[in-house]
Amino acid sequence: MNYTIMVLAAYAVIMIAATVLMTNKEKSVERFCVGNRNTGWFISALSIAATWIWAPSLFTSTENAYTKGFAGLFWFLVPNVLCLIFFIPFARRIRKEMPEGITLSGYMHQKYQSESVKNIYLFQLGALSALSTGVQLLAGSKILSMLTGIPFWIMTVIMAVIAYSYSQFSGIKASILTDSIQMVFMLIASVCFAVFGIKNGGGIQNMFAGIGGYTGECSSLFSAKGIEIFLGFGLPTTVGLISGPFGDQCFWQRAFCVKKNRIGRAFFVGAILFGMVPLSMGILGFVGAGMGYTAIDTGVINFELISELFPSWAVIPFLFMIVSGLLSTIDSNLCAISSLTTDIFKKNTLGKTKIAMVALLVIGIIVANIPGLTVTHLFLMYGTLRAATLLPTIFTLKGVKLKPEGVVTGIATALIIGLPVFAYGNITGTAAYKTAGSLLTVLLSGTVALIASRKRGAENG
Repeated sequence: MNYTIMVLAAYAVIMIAATVLMTNKEKSVERFCVGNRNTGWFISALSIAATWIWAPSLFTSTENAYTKGFAGLFWFLVPNVLCLIFFIPFARRIRKEMPEGITLSGYMHQKYQSESVKNIYLFQLGALSALSTGVQLLAGSKILSMLTGIPFWIMTVIMAVIAYSYSQFSGIKASILTDSIQMVFMLIASVCFAVFGIKNGGGIQNMFAGIGGYTGECSSLFSAKGIEIFLGFGLPTTVGLISGPFGDQCFWQRAFCVKKNRIGRAFFVGAILFGMVPLSMGILGFVGAGMGYTAIDTGVINFELISELFPSWAVIPFLFMIVSGLLSTIDSNLCAISSLTTDIFKKNTLGKTKIAMVALLVIGIIVANIPGLTVTHLFLMYGTLRAATLLPTIFTLKGVKLKPEGVVTGIATALIIGLPVFAYGNITGTAAYKTAGSLLTVLLSGTVALIASRKRGAENG
């Protein structure tokens, strides 16, 4: 039997067994979505880290280190870590203001008493879950299909079925438990790959020789090449990443699950644990650049380096890492979409939450199978999508007085103007348009929301 298929089978058995043996099948919608609201901080931190590790990031960190050197890895790693830390005071605030809450859209509905506000947040959060699921299936299934010979579309279905099999049993509890198992494995495997990669790749001196990437030009953030990387990759990526948790129901859901007085600790430790994985994978990229390795395909450079530097069996834990990164995000998206049903149906049932899970997977499979679509396109697109609600959400949680019409107008303007500009830059590869689109999406939503709210207040005053 192909070893990749064995990894998939072992993964499915471990996650399903852990869920059935260590959690109880949930019968209430609230507990299915947020558990008992008393989850421990460390297991929550592991879950937060695993949820933030999307499968392509395991490749992107190595690719950036290899092709863009220190500058590329810096602009991928640092914003990824800081965004989770920046999120902490807002996670605490929403839990304080809405201790029995489940979703961000529910909180915004409560604050503004507006169906329009709730619906535009449901659209953004739901669309993000669909695109995120599509990214995971596209990236993970591409390499797994290549290794197994199983057709790509069938592999996307297999991945979806595995994620659903354990997520539907106990909801968020299953997600947090399996996330923690996945994260422990990813931490151990990635650190081992970095340590032994340095040893097998010519030692620490080779790693430092590769800090500038394979061209040797990217060792500084402030050189001409470093500034170019910042404008073309760093700035739009930072905008998308900093807004990431704010536009993702997965993280609001965890803010409602963890012990109330341990929210800060859970997210801070989660950020640090997350950072260790792409850092370790990035070190592998430096090693490859330093030893003069010529990549066949930079998009899977870590897979090539592991095949080059390690015994053949090392591919197995690497594949387990990829599957873990893939499915930890998909199962979190499934729980996120199930929680959003509490804002859609007045009389919600567990059956409806599970139908929503299946619907999300179907959409994700369709998205992943769109011809010509790339991981980079989807990643940057949904990164910009979640930026559309960043400032209205922050303003609301900080007590800035907005009108419902202002919130809706601001977000709609950002989506109508900012997103197409960014999409054009992404498709054409024009850094200026990508940067402009990212900034427009963030700034328009907040600026228009403030102006429209003040105008509405003046008319009513």
